[in-house]
Amino acid sequence: MTAPPQAALRPPAEVMRLARLGAFHSSRLSFIPALLREFSTGRWTFARTRWEMDKRGVGVGVYRAERSAGGEVYSLVAFGHDLPPAQRSDRVIAEAWDATFVLCEGEPTDADLARLSDNVPKQEAGRCGPGELVLSRANKSVRVFQSLVDALREGRTPDHELLESTGYLMRTTAVYGNGKFGLADRDPEKRPALRAPFRAELLAVWLIRLFTFDWAEHIGNGLIPPDLKRMLGVGNSTGLGMAPFLVNHPLLLHRWIEARETALARVRAAPITHVSRAACLDALRDAERNAERWLTDDATQAERIETLRTDLQRAIEFAADETADWDAMINWSEQNLSLEGQEALVSALLEPHGELVDDLTEHMDADEDACPSLNGDETLAAVRARIERDYDWALGDDYPDDDARFWYVSEEKLEPRLGCRASEAGAEWELPLATARDLRALYRQLETEPDDEPLGHFLARHPEHRGAVRRAALAARFPYMEIRENLISARMRPIDMLRCKLSFFGATRFDPKSDKWLRINLFAGAPLPCCFDTKAPPACAGCPHRS
Repeated sequence: MTAPPQAALRPPAEVMRLARLGAFHSSRLSFIPALLREFSTGRWTFARTRWEMDKRGVGVGVYRAERSAGGEVYSLVAFGHDLPPAQRSDRVIAEAWDATFVLCEGEPTDADLARLSDNVPKQEAGRCGPGELVLSRANKSVRVFQSLVDALREGRTPDHELLESTGYLMRTTAVYGNGKFGLADRDPEKRPALRAPFRAELLAVWLIRLFTFDWAEHIGNGLIPPDLKRMLGVGNSTGLGMAPFLVNHPLLLHRWIEARETALARVRAAPITHVSRAACLDALRDAERNAERWLTDDATQAERIETLRTDLQRAIEFAADETADWDAMINWSEQNLSLEGQEALVSALLEPHGELVDDLTEHMDADEDACPSLNGDETLAAVRARIERDYDWALGDDYPDDDARFWYVSEEKLEPRLGCRASEAGAEWELPLATARDLRALYRQLETEPDDEPLGHFLARHPEHRGAVRRAALAARFPYMEIRENLISARMRPIDMLRCKLSFFGATRFDPKSDKWLRINLFAGAPLPCCFDTKAPPACAGCPHRS
């Protein structure tokens, strides 16, 4: 198949800065929209196969997801708990939750459920096996959840404004996968339906969303209107534990960014039509409505949202101009909009072009074990030249060369944390996430070495530089793999790393609680299972996942 025409990609020097990465928005290439498109093929069916709950909502529910192509079956086992208010916490160090979950292969037997009921509510303290793929837990958004339950009990119309302002009934505080805590390793050959990045985790969250509705209806003894269900997603609280992923998985980051930039380049080269312009305007208006519902207590983000709202109004006016094509819109945005507005426009431009860009979602995973070995015969002059070319941003005098912080793993919860080097102990356990500092140190060392010395000889004498050498070798082939910042600087905002990753998930309503953690919404506005059932009536009153 011949690749579509495309304009030049935006260079890494422009894209891979935290200020821009931290302004990314969900797009049709994000993992949630891609998953929903997969559901819409008709290859998936969903059903609730077990529901054993008392009046308080304490018990177990099982949700089955089956993909007909390949016969893959996955089950979410959900445990409802009666959590005392004093024990409710969104912090990762919590030890009890309103609900706990595990995504399993196949249909769990009674023996499986008995074993899982002893372990899943304990989360990290329990034991998972090779048949379990994802471990998660969630807490109620208490005021919103209780308001809905009370309305259902009393036969009243739920408070639509309250529900819309929050956007979810429950929020997860962790979604673990890929071998953590004994879970099964990611195996795309064994589970092709879950090949795409984070497909297992997002399938689990999709099923958790169904559980939140059923749980509220069970406790409230009433039915939530389908339009209200569609509006609601699943909240998530996440923090520093997610940030190092982008550094530790450089090939994956490159694939994500490259796909997005390639999609934009294809659109910029595509002809504009009345239909595609109208669809882009619809996407911008959707973004504008989302921005109006997007509330936060964080002063920095609140200011950015206000700017975004103004930017979207201006973008709508400019995009409506019949003389403007796609490339002109991007060029105009770079001169007139904030980074938040520019990247929102990128997402809107991709929306009408599924036939042009959706194939890129098939190339957003990476086999990071297949990286080539270092060439020990390569000369140090060649290594130095490569660093000068690909890491020039880290070598100049304008680089903020401070090491005020250090990344480490918390002994208590085995989660990454960010410490202050001047006032906190633990720097001797620092994680190798200061890529720029390490490349600078390597470069300084190379300046004192003979140009013609083989790399293998150098590394035998200086094994401490092996990681930086390998990083530089990869950067030559994967230009979007490196965040071009000092990640241990006092001025670095970790939340921009979180925002970048979560935008690729398809998250919305980023609500920072500090520069280290935030709340988001997943699957808000997404279809319900009945929407993927071709036999269901267009205005069905309920969902076929209910047994």
